[in-house]
Amino acid sequence: MKRAGRMGAAVAGALLAALFFEHPPAESQSGNPFRGRRLYVDPYSPARQQAEAWRRTRPADAALIRRIADQPQAIWLGDWMRDVRRETDALVARITGAGALPVFVAYNIPYRDCGLHSAGGARGGDAYRRWSRDLAQGIRRRPSVVILEPDGLASIDCLPFRLRDERYVLMREAVQALKQSGAAVYIDAGNANWQQAGEMANRLRRAGIELADGFALNVSNFHGTRVNIAYGERLSAMVGGKHFVIDTSRNGRGAAVEKEWCNARNQALGAPPTTQTGHPLVDAYLWVKTPGQSDGVCNGGPRAGQWWAEYALELSRAAEALGSALPR
Repeated sequence: MKRAGRMGAAVAGALLAALFFEHPPAESQSGNPFRGRRLYVDPYSPARQQAEAWRRTRPADAALIRRIADQPQAIWLGDWMRDVRRETDALVARITGAGALPVFVAYNIPYRDCGLHSAGGARGGDAYRRWSRDLAQGIRRRPSVVILEPDGLASIDCLPFRLRDERYVLMREAVQALKQSGAAVYIDAGNANWQQAGEMANRLRRAGIELADGFALNVSNFHGTRVNIAYGERLSAMVGGKHFVIDTSRNGRGAAVEKEWCNARNQALGAPPTTQTGHPLVDAYLWVKTPGQSDGVCNGGPRAGQWWAEYALELSRAAEALGSALPR
């Protein structure tokens, strides 16, 4: 629940051909891994293709879709990939070769999404161990950021206790493997309106937060930046002062209907991605979710992970009406 859907093979393939910005080398991972970095913009994204398709026939709508196409967004990695090591290696080579910082989302935990719209994931613990090791080998000690398993901790209650214990172990082992590969790791911690901070802190500790760079909030969700900052501050104080990142892709209105997470209507694009947050604990505002990518067959949307142009247009049009890029 409350996540971005799986990327289709076509989108993953297009990302392999993406072009990236040049920028200076990053600082050591002992600090903010985003500092001094620019984030990539995919010139072959579904939003870019949609804007081009509408350029002549719907120019005003094309301009609205370009608001999405022009922003950097994370790359999701999961069970739709044929060879995660090879494909990740190719992605990292292209991005770092251009001087950019890859931002990935590892989304392959067994029993993913509690069997809902984005169900799937590795077929058992051993398969996930192999997959996370392969992902780490694809990074091969090159600067990268990995957001680890959206909803993996926040939704763990849907699992029997035996599988909960296994999930904590698998996520801790994934953190270890990714850190050894040179990646910065942010463990997903749900959002401000999901788990109480004390409960989430306990889950983060079991999943290896002391080994990670920090945690991620609001991935694929709609809750406001300010409420997530307040939640993140409380959570950080409970887990050794760890930093965090916030997904602002669809939280421009600053609120969501209670319990409506799947293609929530009357929402807006949020603050553009930036590494200049002005907050000592917030390493970056990111577009982790791809705006316009469906959460699932709900609220009129197509299958999870499918591009939905009219929803993208709705988000962009609402953001234009708000007329502000400030966090809400």
